[in-house]
Amino acid sequence: QLQFVESGGGLVQPGGSLRLSCVASGFRLDYYTIGWFRQSPGKEREGVSCISDSGDNIEYADSVKGRFTISRDNAKNTVYLQMNSLEPEDTGVYYCGSALLPRSIQDICIPRRYDFWGQGTQVTVSS
Repeated sequence: QLQFVESGGGLVQPGGSLRLSCVASGFRLDYYTIGWFRQSPGKEREGVSCISDSGDNIEYADSVKGRFTISRDNAKNTVYLQMNSLEPEDTGVYYCGSALLPRSIQDICIPRRYDFWGQGTQVTVSS
């Protein structure tokens, strides 16, 4: 069965940190661009950070630059999102998604380019 399993979400105070993991099963991540996306109530799903298959191309949303770091470990079939200095505005359900994208493509963190998704993990930043 092909699936992503996200984990690492939870409740954290402003300024705190979380590390999200996205583990793929049933397929290898090696050739896929992987992204982390979030969705809050009443809002569209937005790209948070995405990493190309080679790891050479990484994008971050402006709102998370300098606070979040995406990485991938293809040997473990896993992509991570380290989130530091969390803010209430970071609250939402975080999803990982995969896409087969040509290496020349720009703007790799657009949700409509992704066609396989995990179930999501809730992140709540609140005091």
